[in-house]
Amino acid sequence: MPAPRTRAVSARGMIEYRPHIARGLPAGTKLFCSDNTGAKILRLINVFGYRGRLRRLPSACIGDMIMVSVTKGSPDLRRQMFPAVVIRQRRPFKRPEGIRVQFEDNAAVIMTPEGELKGTEIRGPVAREAAERWPRVANLASIIV
Repeated sequence: MPAPRTRAVSARGMIEYRPHIARGLPAGTKLFCSDNTGAKILRLINVFGYRGRLRRLPSACIGDMIMVSVTKGSPDLRRQMFPAVVIRQRRPFKRPEGIRVQFEDNAAVIMTPEGELKGTEIRGPVAREAAERWPRVANLASIIV
């Protein structure tokens, strides 16, 4: 059995190691914004660190940092691009214990380029994988599933 990997915190404030999760959010997906920044609906533009194949859409999963565009929300945020972290996805994924987890919506929280949260609260549940990878998200989460 291989030795467990150590967890190191990067400059952006995330933990480097993460388990394999089914990528259920291709580029162009609309996500709900679960924080109190004033944005309502986000469109996924790109995925940080995604290495794909020619003509394959970049896709994200829970805990990934993505680049989003605000399509609905306050006028000062609309049509601007921000980094964000995915906290829920509708596509089911399997945990190492054998449990399949599925949420009822796709959701993300807007962050700054340094890895700090732009909002001060997170509405709704947050996946455990996102909370383990992003400690700042875990601090503001009310429910971790």
